[in-house]
Amino acid sequence: MKKALRVAAVGATLALTGFSLVACSSGGGGGNPAASSGDDTGPITYVQGKDTSGNIPKLADMWNAKHPNEKVTVKQQSDNADQQLQDLTQHLQQKLSDYDVMSTDVVWTAQLAAKGWLQPLTGAYKLDLSNYLPSVVKSGQYVGTQYAAPSVTDSQLLYYRKDLLGSNAVPTTFAEMMKLCPIAKKAGVDCYAGQFAKYEGLTVNFNEVVTSNGGTVVNEKGQPTLNTPQAQAGLEELVKAFQDGDIPKAAVSYQEQQGLNSFEQGKLMFLNNWPYMVADIANSAQAAGIRSKYGIAGYPGKSAVGGHNLAINAYSKHKATALKFIEFMESADVQKERVEKESVAPTLSSLYTDASFTKQFPYLVPLKASLDSAVARPITPYYNGVTQAIQNNIFQALQTASTGGSVDVKSVLSATSKAIEAAGSGS
Repeated sequence: MKKALRVAAVGATLALTGFSLVACSSGGGGGNPAASSGDDTGPITYVQGKDTSGNIPKLADMWNAKHPNEKVTVKQQSDNADQQLQDLTQHLQQKLSDYDVMSTDVVWTAQLAAKGWLQPLTGAYKLDLSNYLPSVVKSGQYVGTQYAAPSVTDSQLLYYRKDLLGSNAVPTTFAEMMKLCPIAKKAGVDCYAGQFAKYEGLTVNFNEVVTSNGGTVVNEKGQPTLNTPQAQAGLEELVKAFQDGDIPKAAVSYQEQQGLNSFEQGKLMFLNNWPYMVADIANSAQAAGIRSKYGIAGYPGKSAVGGHNLAINAYSKHKATALKFIEFMESADVQKERVEKESVAPTLSSLYTDASFTKQFPYLVPLKASLDSAVARPITPYYNGVTQAIQNNIFQALQTASTGGSVDVKSVLSATSKAIEAAGSGS
């Protein structure tokens, strides 16, 4: 994906740590009897983060040309995820109807639905989502109810050096990848990196190793589930890799860009990163030396789902039009247009098997492999507290491991669990 767009449309997924939203579960999944019935048609407003591609207003023009009595106005927020969420929260807290359709980060669903601010996509508002990627559909659910529809998605990929890997098979698990690290050491390069700095990217990477080992971070009630052999195995993988130097010491400070730089400069054999890297490698001068030497595969395990969904404001006065607009935005033609003009990842399954389309955008093939097994980050109304708990405790553990220090994995997971519990209780 284009680097600039990724910040607004995808990477915004990774910046929720600065804003705390106090959300109270309604128990039944967020129903709000005070919300507007709003079954009428009429003009609507569509709200999303900053569109650096310039394509969204063009899509709105396409809609408006065919729906003169149901025109859509596009409102662009900033490119900062915290500010986007704060803007939505301020409007919804006041029960304002002016934001009809909202682009919502996949980790916001539970927070917004628990307050009763999102129209459930059930009954008259039910959409046929059977042709969309299951992992992405699930990201729009809370307590078993669909509240948001798939819009654009994202999943991490494994970038690797074909020339170094040689005849060895591309790893499909973390353990398989670590066994190949002697090849990197012999070539004088680092073996593997992801995003391990103290920010949202660490939550993504931690969630991935836990779920890839069969564990979870929280259960359906938002309670921590880290005191398990599966979660322990996941964290131990990262700790041992740092201690052994298979993940370089410097990677404890890596966000996406630092890992990208290292890979493009030929200093890294494997890198876990988002699809936007494809365009960056194609255009970056520093990537010239590895441009013909790298390959792309699905994440070696279960990647975390990124991206944005579309939700209807529970207080909208024109929900019927809002629903129709979501159907328009989810159509195959519009999704193709967005891939071509915005470099976003589609949510319609058929686009990943359309030979003519995947020939034009070959990264969609390994991306589909990642998305097929991808899982959501922790689904909870208290997500901000959960991600803070992970960042505070897991980062400290990896930082210690990066210097060769000893880490008591069970104690780290226990402390993380207690912090998650505190976030859920409001303490």
